[in-house]
Formats: sequence, structure tokens, C-alpha cells
Amino acid sequence: MAKIKAIKAYIASAPQDENTAQLLAYIADIEKDIKGKKYGLVFEEHREAIDEILEQNTPVLTEEKDLFIDNGGQMNFLIEGDNLAALQLLEKTHKGKIDLIYIDPPYNTGNKDFIYDDRFIDNSDNFRHSKWLSFMKKRLSIAKKLLSDDGVIFISIDDNEQAQLKTLCDSVFNEDNFITVFHWEKTQHFGRQKINFYSNCEYVLCYANKLVSTKIKELLVEKINFSLTDAPLYNASNNLKDLIFPCNSIKFNIEDGYYETTESSDYVLLKPVNVKNGTNENELHLQFRSRWAQNTIDEEYRKGTTFWIKSKNFAIRTIYNASKSATVAPKSIIFSNLKNPFVAINRFGEKVGVNENASMELNNIVKTDAFSYPKPTSLISYLISLYYDYHINNFKTDFTVLDFFAGSGTTGHAVMKLNAEDGGKRKFILCTNNENNICRDVTYERIKRVIERDKYEASLKYFKVDFVPISDKLYYEYADELLKHTRELVELENGITFNGNAEIAIVLTEKELDEFAANMPDKCKTIYLGHDVLPSVEQESLFKARGIAVNIIPDYYYRELEG
Repeated sequence: MAKIKAIKAYIASAPQDENTAQLLAYIADIEKDIKGKKYGLVFEEHREAIDEILEQNTPVLTEEKDLFIDNGGQMNFLIEGDNLAALQLLEKTHKGKIDLIYIDPPYNTGNKDFIYDDRFIDNSDNFRHSKWLSFMKKRLSIAKKLLSDDGVIFISIDDNEQAQLKTLCDSVFNEDNFITVFHWEKTQHFGRQKINFYSNCEYVLCYANKLVSTKIKELLVEKINFSLTDAPLYNASNNLKDLIFPCNSIKFNIEDGYYETTESSDYVLLKPVNVKNGTNENELHLQFRSRWAQNTIDEEYRKGTTFWIKSKNFAIRTIYNASKSATVAPKSIIFSNLKNPFVAINRFGEKVGVNENASMELNNIVKTDAFSYPKPTSLISYLISLYYDYHINNFKTDFTVLDFFAGSGTTGHAVMKLNAEDGGKRKFILCTNNENNICRDVTYERIKRVIERDKYEASLKYFKVDFVPISDKLYYEYADELLKHTRELVELENGITFNGNAEIAIVLTEKELDEFAANMPDKCKTIYLGHDVLPSVEQESLFKARGIAVNIIPDYYYRELEG
């Protein structure tokens, strides 16, 4: 504030005109902002090289058609290029359409993991944290726009920026939309020894898009299978309950016979029961302190649960059928190795934790030393598997997952693995730069190889971010160039490919429309038509007679450039 006062005094002493008055007004606004902000994250925002490029150019997509993987299943996308430019393109095609985002951004450790304007940021940079926060804010602000109303975002981070990231996300996503910080025990045995502590934990911040305004109850739910075959129904802390068990619902480990009384003070046999062939021939009436009410007993029996009595004190136990499961809220600690046999496992029969060596996992697919600490597929699969559709009270398995710090491609691998396990139809969009050919030689190669190795039903299109100069030009001067890249945006938005696909077609000009109508493929079912291309009455009749659906390509792809 002292410096601001000095600047005001200097301006006040200068000859007064409209400029000095305007400067004083600006300074007054700055003073107001400084005094008005009582709490929050304050950092110096920085411009990146990509900001300069985007001011002079508009980003477009071009396809590397030789890298197209056509293996049925869901159509997925890998975008090579600066992720800020890629996010701007996704804002055109996927605004409000992404249900789940997972990112593993650079941790800004100061040890050559964060590149800003083609230079590694180290501990000696006085603007180290503000550059990272500025970098993240631009990308997270667009990410929020991409999320659906029910969407969630997971962000991996470590101690270096965890506190700052939490405050930044509270600002971008609104702190009322904060769900939790998952603590991921990444290892029990091979953590990093540091001064005064042993580092074996990282964090995953989780935010919803509209948790409060839409009155959402559940977005993250874990489905668990029980590891025990049976469990007691008795619980001393519960009230006494009179319960009825249907005929033949109980297996006995006592002699067949007619039982009128019990030998236990904890269980009272209210009516005689006849045990025949090791089961109850008539209904069993018991009184005890049960952890279940009668309606739960009835529901479990309908699900295939049976009951077991192994002695004459009639202490009853439940025996779950093979598919017995339940849903619970996920715990905020994700363990690397669960040894407790009484702990539930996840819905794929795996322990809820990560104990594989992720570097070894990656190198078994693609030999690379480009990633020091890649994430394991089991961690990301677990996070994605938690996504729950509260509208239908069931897990959601048909949605789009976005990762715009895709790196080694673990998120894409995890999505395909999860689909293969539960029959889901999840799709992924990955964005990463191609520094040292990472996107081409690692990310793409990994996806390609696991599709072949594990026989995943999944396809992939490889796009590159390119730029069309727009500075000092009128829209009509570069509109034709933009038209050449509309095809890729249509494919991205609709999860389709026009490559060798006789069932769909794209028409962007009147000339193309005439050629298409004259040589229409027999198998064509859908045509994507430019918004300013108008079919004639004869052409419309032809489309209708052939049963061809006409989808109008939106004009919002480049609308803001038209002026």
C-alpha cells in the first residue's frame, strides 16, 4: 500500500489531464480490490507462449489418418498439442458434456517436472508457485465449463502444491462443490526418504461441478463384495427383535428333531421348530438382538442369502450367495495393500488399493524412461469406477472421461480395462504434448498395444492441434481454411469416424451436396450437413425416401470469429 500511495502522490504532482485522472481511477480500483479481498489465493498471473499464439491464431485439429485404430467398440480420441489449445477446441465440442475428468498435472517439485515456456522451473525461480497456479487456473477454468451438471473432476497432486491447489479449486469450482481429498498410500515399502519423514502418500482432490445447486445426494459410490462367507446376525447393542425365517431358509449343523426350547440366554425360540434333513421344515421364530430388521431378513432371502445354525443355542449366522454385494461411500484413504481379511474388496474382486509397480507396468507395454512416477491403472480404474448415477440409483458405465495431462496414457488404458471387466461403454479423450515424441511413441503406442494384447473392443483417432492465422484478417479471408478442419470437430463431438464409413457422410459446401446426392452410397444412413448448406426440395425428398437422417453441423465452432 505504501508503494501505491507513492505512485498516487507522484501522479498528483504532475500536470493534470484526462490520462492522469484515468490513472488515478485505476489505482483507486486496485486499492479497493486489495482492501476488499479478505481471504483467498493471491498470485501473480503470468502469460505463456501459448497465450501469444492463441491471440494471433485459432486452433484447429488435423487427423493423422495412418494412426487410426479401427477395432470396433467405443470411438476414443488422442489429441497431440498444447492442452490449453486442445481445451479451447473441446469447449466448442464438449461444453457441459464431460462427466468425469482425471488429471495428473506436473507437481512443481522444482526438480525438472514443470516446463513453463519451454524452460524447466526450478527452486530458484521466485515466481515458481505463481507460474504454476497461473498455468493451472487457465486450464481448470475451461475444465469446469466442460463438466456436465453431474460431472466430477479428480486431480492428483503431492505436498508441493496440494494446499495451493485446494484453494485454487475452491475458487474455480466453488468450495461448496468440494467432495474430498483422497489420500493415496502409493507404497508401503518403497517411498522416498526425506528429512524428518518418509514420503509414501500422494493426494487426489475431488470436486463436483454442481453439487449444491442440483441437490445431488450421491456422485461417488463404491460397490463391494464381502470377503467372508458368513457373519453373525446377533449384535448386543441392538434392541430385542422377534424375527421369522421362512421354511427351508436355514441350514442346521445339529441333529434332526423337534426343538421347543433353547439353551441360550441370548436367543429365545418363540415357537417349536422341526429340523429335518438339516433344514427347518416349518418357519423359525426367534427373539434376539439382531442387527437386521424383518424387512431386511425378507429382502436378503429373496436375494439368495441363507442362514446357518451350528449349535443348539440357535445363534444364527448369514451365508451370502456368491454375488452378495453392497454399496458404501468410498473411504478418503486409498491403501496400497490391504491385509485385513475382514475388509471389503471392490466390485471387481480386487482389494481397494494399489500395490503394483506402475513403472514396471508401463515398461512391460512400452519401453520408456520418460516418466519417473506414472500412475498405475488400478488407481485410475478405481476412481472412475466410483462414478454413480443418482438419477437411477446405479453405477454409470456409459460416459466420457477426459484427461488433458495424459502423459503415458494410463487413463485411456484404465477406461478400456474397466469396460472389459464390467461391459461398460465409457469413452476417453486424452490430450498431451509431444515433447520428445511422447504422444506418438508412448501414449499412442501404449493404447495401440494394449488394444492388441488384451483384445479390447475400442477404436482410436489421433488428432494434432494446428493453428490458422487470424491476426489482421477478416473472417472471410480464412473461413475456407477453417472449413477444412470442421470434419475433425464433428467426429470429436459425436464420437464417430468418417474414415471408410459408408453409413455416414459429411457435406460442407453446395458443390459437395450436389455430388453426394448424385452418387449417394446405398449404405448411407446419416449425413452431417453444414449449417449454411441448404438442400433443394428434390434433395430433401431423396433423403427422406432413402431414410437418411440429416444432422445439421452447429455454427458455434467458429462463431466468435465471425465478428
